[in-house]
Amino acid sequence: MSSEKVPSSASSVPNPIPSSSTPRPSPSPSPSPSFQLCKGVNGLDKVILREFRGSSAEMVLDLAFLLWIRVHSFRFRIVYLYGGHVTSWKNDHGEELLFLSSKAMVKPPKAIRGGIPICFPQFGSHGTLEQHGFARNRFWSIDNDPPPFPTNTSSKAFVDLILKPSEDDMKIWPHSFEYRLRVALGPGGDLMLTSRIRNTNADGKPFSFTFAYHTYFSVSDISEVRVEGLETLDYFDNLQNKERFTEQGDALTFESEVDKIYLSTPTKIAILDHEKKRTFVLRKDGLPDAVVWNPWDKKAKAMADFGDEEYKYMLCVEAAVVEKSVTIKPGEEWKGRLELSAVPSSYCSGQLDPRRVLQGL
Repeated sequence: MSSEKVPSSASSVPNPIPSSSTPRPSPSPSPSPSFQLCKGVNGLDKVILREFRGSSAEMVLDLAFLLWIRVHSFRFRIVYLYGGHVTSWKNDHGEELLFLSSKAMVKPPKAIRGGIPICFPQFGSHGTLEQHGFARNRFWSIDNDPPPFPTNTSSKAFVDLILKPSEDDMKIWPHSFEYRLRVALGPGGDLMLTSRIRNTNADGKPFSFTFAYHTYFSVSDISEVRVEGLETLDYFDNLQNKERFTEQGDALTFESEVDKIYLSTPTKIAILDHEKKRTFVLRKDGLPDAVVWNPWDKKAKAMADFGDEEYKYMLCVEAAVVEKSVTIKPGEEWKGRLELSAVPSSYCSGQLDPRRVLQGL
């Protein structure tokens, strides 16, 4: 699992968030000469990472810093160190590709509603911990000296984060671990997340976990969306006591609440938005399952951090490992990778043609 070491870096353009003060040099000791520390919205401290090719990055650190990354001056994504949470990803037209609720609470200890929450060490209620585990509402750190990181991209806009358990975490989940997360933007604007979780238990004991990238996609209208790649697969329906069924039909379309865990899914899944003529392509590795979720109207109204009508404009399709938990021994490392692309949709006889997308045509 080792490869050539790539230095962590990200480049910048002028800060898109209004700031009450101009950037000032990072106080000593500085983690990197590319870091600047300044004040942002509501007086929060933020870190800005800069690189020659026009990308900027800022991040929430220790209750404060906010991280942006922009590529070629127009593509960017925002990552909060709170939760290691990607909250924005835009295309070259400035269109937002991820859904973030207008009522999202970016305030600890509440998890952020939207973007890409990290579900670890538990997905959903599949265990004894709080819903979706604790990684999504813990403060991560920037990892300035990560171990060799396997990568097959030429991306220079990336950031490495690390999460280790606190004493309180050890009380509710008594396992020592190092969770390293790299968030990167490819030259074409693809968004890539790679998680590496290592067992650092000193007592020689293995541990098990479930996991998901809980991705909220922004869509024009949920009634105009279809998902391809999950046909004929078995799934657990969380709305029917996790009973197991087999998917029918040639595509997933949406007319009511959905909460399903698809099993043994392909490495590529497509989300086709007919109105926007746009297709999201998910490519994944080490993540055999896929969760599809939309709360629909009744549950949307019951969530304090979710607008009553916002269910119409989002869909979660989550690369996950749920059915069979991952077990790793001390010293072992698990890796799960997700790559997201947004491409124009193809048409065939007036209909979206997902086969061209799934086959990479």
